[in-house]
Amino acid sequence: MLLHVVAAKSAFALPEVTLTQPFGEGCDVFKVLDKVFMLSFHLHGKAAINLKVEPDDGVMLRDLYPYIHTGWHMNKRHWISVYEDDELDESLLKDLVSNSYALVLSKLKKMERLRIEALRTIEVSA
Repeated sequence: MLLHVVAAKSAFALPEVTLTQPFGEGCDVFKVLDKVFMLSFHLHGKAAINLKVEPDDGVMLRDLYPYIHTGWHMNKRHWISVYEDDELDESLLKDLVSNSYALVLSKLKKMERLRIEALRTIEVSA
């Protein structure tokens, strides 16, 4: 599995996701309505992504999986870094991306959330 490929594909499957590179080439920043939910980069030659998490979930994930650490260059309570690893399960990665998106989405204004939910409904019925 290629961490960046699977993570990006999972992110782009979600409504209103945009990709920017405000820090230059080599660091892709995924946003939902201008709010960051994932960063994709290489650290010490290894693929990694940062994802937003609930603090208690972050602690549990770091305890369970050796390839998940506190968020590199991010708030250590609210972000995790997931590193490329042969043991990393693709379904776990997809869930982590989706959960990060949902967490950021929950902090948006009500009208923005309703708009995205409407887009999801349209996509599901299409």
